[in-house]
Amino acid sequence: MKLVTLAGGAGGAAPDAGTPGALIDGEVVDFACAKALFPETAALPGSLRGILTAGAAALTLARRVVDRVAAAQGDARDDLRSVGIVKPLGETKLLAPIPDPGIIISAGQTYRGHVLEMAAKRGIENPELPKTPRGFLKNPNALIGPEAPIRLPRAYPDHVDFEGEFAVVIGRSCHDVTPNEARACIAGYTLVNDVSARDWASGKGTRDQTLLGKQFPTFCPLGPAVVTVDEIDDPHALTLTTTLNGAVMQSEGNDDLIFSLWEIVAHYARFYLLRPGDIITSGTPGGTGHGRDPKVYLKPGDRVEITVGGIGTLGNPVVGP
Repeated sequence: MKLVTLAGGAGGAAPDAGTPGALIDGEVVDFACAKALFPETAALPGSLRGILTAGAAALTLARRVVDRVAAAQGDARDDLRSVGIVKPLGETKLLAPIPDPGIIISAGQTYRGHVLEMAAKRGIENPELPKTPRGFLKNPNALIGPEAPIRLPRAYPDHVDFEGEFAVVIGRSCHDVTPNEARACIAGYTLVNDVSARDWASGKGTRDQTLLGKQFPTFCPLGPAVVTVDEIDDPHALTLTTTLNGAVMQSEGNDDLIFSLWEIVAHYARFYLLRPGDIITSGTPGGTGHGRDPKVYLKPGDRVEITVGGIGTLGNPVVGP
């Protein structure tokens, strides 16, 4: 399934909380509306994070709705559209699929190409590859969804960079697990843009300030969907592509990862109790704007798109302060 969160509260929920749904055949299935026609789904939690927390039974209910919509063709599908269970994707605002993660862990220096390009900027020709993932916490308040604008910060607007990243979404609580055990705790995959103000992140000289340059509002686009693990045989066989105004900036396979996704999750699970809906990014491949010569930074009017086959495209415009 390609699970999403639709904008607009339901059942008294805040408008920015959204409601869970799924993508199918270029349309959106609204789980909240589906309850009126499919009574057996009344127990389905009212958020995607809630569905993941409820576990296999809730995912089975969600899949039942998706399967029934998929089976409805012609007039039957039109009937579902008429009552709002199926909505046009182009007319539906999507939030970040998990708008309320408990934690976002951003791994860094995990793709060989990115390690090499950043070392080259410092004049290092043969850098030693890291022995473990290196990362930081990303502020959940920086989250935005597909098509929401990345807003350049007023104080640091001139050196804002894109970082297309693959991400895993936790589906089962875990702590202190092996990589193989960690794999079984992943619910699905999505995409992230780890937007970074490089003049703040690189020009101040301390790690604390580096991390602050990644925390501004709108600096964490996420989406468009969480694709469940059953739909992707091997996430390491996928290729991530980032374009800026249609020009390819990053294009790298996940086979360039220094650590497997399972190793990345297991590494951070040594320290954190991971819960359903938590997000861990893979880090970014080579080709970032800051790693280029000449450097390429975001400016108002730009559009960044991150694409992975089987997951979709996360696109966001860029606006000024």
